[in-house]
Amino acid sequence: MNKQQLIDKINAYEHLMRLDKPIGILLLLWPTLWALSIASHGQPDWIIVMIFILGTALMRSAGCVMNDIADRKYDALVERTKNRPLATQEVTIKEASYLAAALSLLAFFLVLFLNKTTIYLSFAALFLAFTYPLTKRFLAIPQAYLGVAFGFGIPMAFAAINNYIPPLAWQLLLANVFWAIAYDTEYAMVDREDDLKIGIKSSAIFFGKFDVAAITLCYLAMLLILIYIGKFIGFGQYYFIGLGLAFCLMIYQFSLIRHRVKSQCFRAFNSNSWIGCAIFLGLAMDLLRRFQG
Repeated sequence: MNKQQLIDKINAYEHLMRLDKPIGILLLLWPTLWALSIASHGQPDWIIVMIFILGTALMRSAGCVMNDIADRKYDALVERTKNRPLATQEVTIKEASYLAAALSLLAFFLVLFLNKTTIYLSFAALFLAFTYPLTKRFLAIPQAYLGVAFGFGIPMAFAAINNYIPPLAWQLLLANVFWAIAYDTEYAMVDREDDLKIGIKSSAIFFGKFDVAAITLCYLAMLLILIYIGKFIGFGQYYFIGLGLAFCLMIYQFSLIRHRVKSQCFRAFNSNSWIGCAIFLGLAMDLLRRFQG
C-alpha cells in the first residue's frame, strides 16, 4: 500500500466513523453533560467528564460503523447514503468489523476507570448501540430505541458520580427519548421515499402526514419533562431561560420542516445541537450561581 492509498483508506475510515459529521457526537454528548452537571451539583470530577466525552466520541463512532455494516445493502440504494465507504466497497466488512471492535474496546477501557455500577451499565450501552441498526427492520418507531441508546449516558453519568441511579435520571432519559424521536424524524423525512422502496421502517413513515405535528408534540413533551425536573430540583431563572431559548429554536425548526422540503428538514436536524447547548448553558449557569451563592 503506497502513501496515497494509505491516505485514502484513513479518509474512508474517518467517513465510516462520521468524524466529518460531529452532530451525532454532540447529540449524544449534551444529555450526558446535563446528567453529569445535575448529578454533581455543578462540581463534576473533570477526569470523569473527560472519560465521558472521549467515551461518547468512541461509542458514537463504533455505532456508526455497526450501522453501516447492518445497512450496507440498503445504503447503496439510497441517494443520501450511496457514497458511504461500505456501500462503495472502499472499506471491507472485515475491516469495518475490526474497527468497530477496536473502538468499543477503547471505550470499555475508559469505563474501567469508573465504579462497578457504571461498568455494568456499559454492557447495556454497548448492547443498545449495536442492536439499534436492526430495529429499523421491525420497530415502527426505531427512533424511540435510538433515544434510549443515545441517552444511556444519562444513567451512566449518575452512576459514575453517585454510584446509584435516582428516578430523576430515568425522567431525564425519557426527555431525551422524546427529543431523539423529534430530531431523528426530521432526519428520516429526508429518506422517506427511499426507505419506503427498500422496506426500512422509520417514524417519518409511521407518522405519515402527521409527521410535523408528531415532531412538535415530542418537543413539547421533552420541554414539559425538563420543566418538571427544573421545578423539582429548584432551579432558577437561568435554567428556564435556557429552556426558553431551546423553545425558540424549536419554533425555528417548525418553520423549516412545515413544508417538508428535504434540504430544510436536514437543516432542522443539524440545528438540534443548539437546543442541547442552550439547555446545558442554562443548567450550568444556574448551578454556577448556586455554587457562588
